[in-house]
This record gives sequence, C-alpha cells and structure tokens, in this order.
Amino acid sequence: MGIGSVIKNMKRIFIPSQSATDWQHLLGKPKLHWKKGFSAMTTAACWEAAGGDFPTEVRNLLNSSPVPYLQNLKPLAIFPEWQEPLEGGDTASQTDVLVVARNEESLVVIAVEAKVDEEFGPTLGAKRSETSEGQSQRLTYLHELLGLQSPLDGHLRYQLLHRVASAILSSRSFHAPVAVMLVHSFSEKSRRRGDFDAFCKAIGAVPITKDMWHYTSIKGLNLFLGWCTGNQLFRQVELPSVF
Repeated sequence: MGIGSVIKNMKRIFIPSQSATDWQHLLGKPKLHWKKGFSAMTTAACWEAAGGDFPTEVRNLLNSSPVPYLQNLKPLAIFPEWQEPLEGGDTASQTDVLVVARNEESLVVIAVEAKVDEEFGPTLGAKRSETSEGQSQRLTYLHELLGLQSPLDGHLRYQLLHRVASAILSSRSFHAPVAVMLVHSFSEKSRRRGDFDAFCKAIGAVPITKDMWHYTSIKGLNLFLGWCTGNQLFRQVELPSVF
C-alpha cells in the first residue's frame, strides 16, 4: 500500500467528543496505550479539562512569546490523534493533538507532541540503518521539507523530525502562515528536554524565549518549536476504557 492508499483511507469527518474517553479509539494501539500515568490518557484528561481552550500551561507559553502571532490565540478546532501522510512508507505521522487557532494577526496551526517519560522514538542513525527504499525516501523527503542542506546528525531523534514535518504540512492544508510544533511534557523532571533542544539547534532554529525557538528556513511559513510542562495532577487521572 502506497501513500495514495494511506490518504484515501484517512477519514476527515470529525465528531465533537463527549468525554476524554472518546480519545481512546483514535490511538494506534488503543488497548496498549490507554493507561493511567502514560501520555495518551494524561493528554486526553488534560485537554478535555480545558473545555475547548488551551490548557493553562500551553496558553502561558504562547502568550509569553514576544511574537504577536502566538499571543491571545483562540482555538477554532482541536483534533486528537491527527494523521498527516508523509512521502515514503505506508504510515502517517500521528500527532497527539492538532489545534487550529487564530488571533487578530494570523491563523496558526499547532501540532502537539505529548510525553510523560517516553523517548522521541529511535535516533536518525537507527532509522538510516534500515535498508528499505521507502525509509530512505522518507528521510530525504523530510530533510527537503525543512529546507535542510545536509543530513542531520544520527544521534538526533527521528520523531521530532517527522512531528515538525506534520506541523508544516498541516499548516499548508489549512493555509495557515504560522505553525508550531509543541512538546507538552508531563515529566516531573523534563526528561527528553535535551533531545528537544539538540534538535532545535541542529536545524538552525533561534531561541526567542527559554522555551520557544523560531525557524525561518521555510519559504512562506513562520515555524516555531516550543516546550511546556503539563500539570502533574493529570497523571493521576484514570479514565475508563471502551475496549
């Protein structure tokens, strides 16, 4: 199955959620990933509790930016487990939460990658060791999408690369001139922050606050990468399972 089949089978009909439990069936592995204290359940509990707005820590991060594009944003739509097809291979990049928002300045698409203590997937070096033609094609495509002139170092995390790609492609789908890839971390000790900062530096992003970076190498798009720490209370929430 090629990327055309992936796009064809990807539904774009959305029904408003009734509770956080509605998020479970959207997961890639609903039974395995739906556990108290892990990122899927924690994220669903946190974002549903915000009642259609941003969680407080996410709003504070955006408002703390000196960039008017990111201040006083109003969410227009929030999509759990948003899938964005990528060139090469058969799987889409699945973003934990995609927010389409706007203010008086602009339309903004925010791709949220939620974490507790999980890693950002394998390293780029590990992905390059895979010999499939599709994998090689995807890595080339992702580098070109970000306007990178040379391959990124192998110690960097692959998931960060394709989550940024998802933010870029989703912003194009909505004709939004501003995109954000945001890590929403529920780790008590901000685990994996080093991986995030290393990735931002490697692609040539410029820090504008201690938790926000700006990337300007993509024509027609203002891209930001941010990190915020989630409320630890949501790690204690246990939601029912629909399976």
